[in-house]
Amino acid sequence: MPLNTASPNAFDTFDVLLVGSGAAGLYAALCIPTTYRIGLITKDVLTQSASDWAQGGIAAAIAPEDSPRLHRADTLQAGAGLCEGAAVDQLVEQATYCIQALVELGVPFDRQGVDLALTLEAAHSHKRVLHAADTTGRAVVATLAAAVRQRPHITILEHTFVLDLWRGDGGCRGVIALHQNTLCWIAAGAVVLSTGGGGQVFAETTNPAASTGDGVATAWRAGAQLRDLEFFQFHPTALKVAGAPRFLISEAVRGEGAHLIDAQGYRFAFDYHPQGELAPRDVVSRAIYRHLQAQADPGGWVGLDLREIPRDRIHHRFPNILQVCQRWGVDPLSQPIPVSPAAHYWMGGVVTDLDSQTGLPGLYAVGETASTGVHGANRLASNSLLECLVYGRQLVHLTVTLPQPPPATFRKTLIQQLPHCLSADGAILKTLRAEIPQIMWQGAGICRNATGLAIALEAITQGRQTFTALATSKLLANCLDCPGAYPIEEGGDHLRLWGETRNLLDLAWLILRSAQFRTESRGGHYREDYPHPKETWQVHTLVECDRWFTSAPIV
Repeated sequence: MPLNTASPNAFDTFDVLLVGSGAAGLYAALCIPTTYRIGLITKDVLTQSASDWAQGGIAAAIAPEDSPRLHRADTLQAGAGLCEGAAVDQLVEQATYCIQALVELGVPFDRQGVDLALTLEAAHSHKRVLHAADTTGRAVVATLAAAVRQRPHITILEHTFVLDLWRGDGGCRGVIALHQNTLCWIAAGAVVLSTGGGGQVFAETTNPAASTGDGVATAWRAGAQLRDLEFFQFHPTALKVAGAPRFLISEAVRGEGAHLIDAQGYRFAFDYHPQGELAPRDVVSRAIYRHLQAQADPGGWVGLDLREIPRDRIHHRFPNILQVCQRWGVDPLSQPIPVSPAAHYWMGGVVTDLDSQTGLPGLYAVGETASTGVHGANRLASNSLLECLVYGRQLVHLTVTLPQPPPATFRKTLIQQLPHCLSADGAILKTLRAEIPQIMWQGAGICRNATGLAIALEAITQGRQTFTALATSKLLANCLDCPGAYPIEEGGDHLRLWGETRNLLDLAWLILRSAQFRTESRGGHYREDYPHPKETWQVHTLVECDRWFTSAPIV
């Protein structure tokens, strides 16, 4: 039955609410027992997510010469001492099962003869990355979405934006959401956050516009524990053409033999690491950053040269990359692709256990929203889609107890003022939304230091104060604890802008504070004033409310 928004006295209740429709949310929806009534929430349409943009593939040790043990070793090596061993074991050991499940669902992986084709990506010791040309994420998401649509126990709630988690009885009892121009409280026995990452907090990112870290921000406001927020992975090769989005040029391109060169045609990556272009992503990103800094020309250029790869191989493996580059006036068959690093993947997130459960009763998290412990300080290439599958699968064990929705406590006269407040605050909201990514890119980008972090933190703190003082913020502070269903005749788009700006401000503040807290360099977190890892910092950064502390040492 679809969500009933006709009567403000009626609360729809689901056994499980999934928030987010990328690979993690879709696969989790298919794994949760079919006896449960599931609501699948997406703030846009079902298949619009960062997973849909994933190009490279899914890592799995299925080749005869490979093994989960070797995959584990590569994952731990990339994670720079911060991986959780039990979580990595679960990841690599369940990979084969999850891949087989995708094959049975009909994901059109490339093949070499009758076998699944495998390619090599950076920091992997063997060819173990399955792919569907260079649109693996799209193939996976489309297949999972088609399967979800066939399940009668799953209700899809598109164009639904979750503003906050609904707390009660010591745990999570549902969500507060804007659904089809109605602000409503939706009850559930369990809530699963699968909203993806927060790349939009940075000015340069490969993430889609919807990646505003909603799950992490709402979980933090609800009191859930967060971990390792300073670790953001900057992908070294995003298309850099004026006017073009920072379209990701997959790591698989370098795995197939593409080279990084500067304006003089010099292949510089080996000056920074013995593995050259196939070094871990954070190393390659910093190599490009430093190489550009060392050049006298402030408009320095770095290109990714595919001309060593046979043309028919490029057409077969990277048709989408070829098409997008040509659309922006770059022909990879005859010239290098201009590239630069961009924010790509967040290793930090909401702390979860091996069953994807957070410390807040009734709340779960999967995918990039979660901090399962498998990525440590730096994610190994193509482990992200695998994590979505393996930890989405753990929800097959989910058990729920339905909450009793409380009586409605309307503040109708207040909520009627919301369109006017949103209209009055619109210009300030747009300005804040535009300023946050610039502040973060300058203060907490690829290379950080105490001065830059402090300047950025002061600016973000002022932004949060400005936001809190808005008429909309004051009004909603008095309404979000009053369950009901409030039709909003106009201003729905502005309310989403308000919510996303709130989330980005919170995330920026959390990332900056975490980056200040960790006085070393490790994995995706690099500080110029503390350029080396420290043994005393082989610990997780943990955040609860406004308290920062460290975990026990990681063995």
